[in-house]
Amino acid sequence: MTTQPLPASLARRVGAIVYDALAVTAIVMVVGLLCQLATAGHVTDGARIAWWYQPLQGLVVAAYFLVSWTSGGQTLGMRPWRIRVTTLDGQPVTLARALLRLAVGALPLFGLAIFWVGTMRWALWAPVVGWAIWLIPAFFDQRRRALHDLAAGTWLARLG
Repeated sequence: MTTQPLPASLARRVGAIVYDALAVTAIVMVVGLLCQLATAGHVTDGARIAWWYQPLQGLVVAAYFLVSWTSGGQTLGMRPWRIRVTTLDGQPVTLARALLRLAVGALPLFGLAIFWVGTMRWALWAPVVGWAIWLIPAFFDQRRRALHDLAAGTWLARLG
């Protein structure tokens, strides 16, 4: 008799998010250092950041999530919390599903654009509020899927 794994709890999910935030911070710092070394400290031109710097950071962070989800189903933050992202039938996540999950999950980052019409404080809180809203469906869905999981046909299974 095969039993269906339990869905990851909100506490495990938030724990993994905190761990992944630390991993992403480290990744961004290393990429920043490498860019500074490669350009002899000319990533900025006065008060302006080079046009390629932020897209490069975004691509590297996106690659971290895509590679983690498609090869083993776990980011560094998901490992200690014993959760794995899979398809609804328990199969590994394909690149197409991972890309969709990433794209929908990253949408709240557009809240940073509030900076242009509001304050920096609003701009920094906007993605946090957006991601909290993204988690609301998890309170009602049987498998506790957030909005990006619903869109991609994935879920977070508890491993034990």
